[in-house]
Amino acid sequence: MIKFACKKFDLNEVIRCGLGISRAEYRIFKVFLSKKGNYFKTEEISKILNLDISTVQRAVKKLHDLEVLQRNQNNLSGGGYVFMYEIRDKKEIREKILSTINSWNKKVEAEFDEW
Repeated sequence: MIKFACKKFDLNEVIRCGLGISRAEYRIFKVFLSKKGNYFKTEEISKILNLDISTVQRAVKKLHDLEVLQRNQNNLSGGGYVFMYEIRDKKEIREKILSTINSWNKKVEAEFDEW
């Protein structure tokens, strides 16, 4: 826990807020984070977390769009393909979050300058 002014908050909440993701999206993010180096299909994540497949698909798409996850296409022998996802480097994600926090800080400073 980090003490900020009069309020304490959890680093997990800072990460979630810094990425702009929901609690469900964060749960999915944590699965990828805990199993670094593993590629997953959305169906596997759905089973691990007991979430509806459409919820997982939307969340994974958002995490991919945020460049938190990387995607590889696996071609199937009978035709078609399936996407497999893996978390990006933790340092890259950390820098993304810190960049967001720094921009918040600049906005707060600008507000104080006008105060």
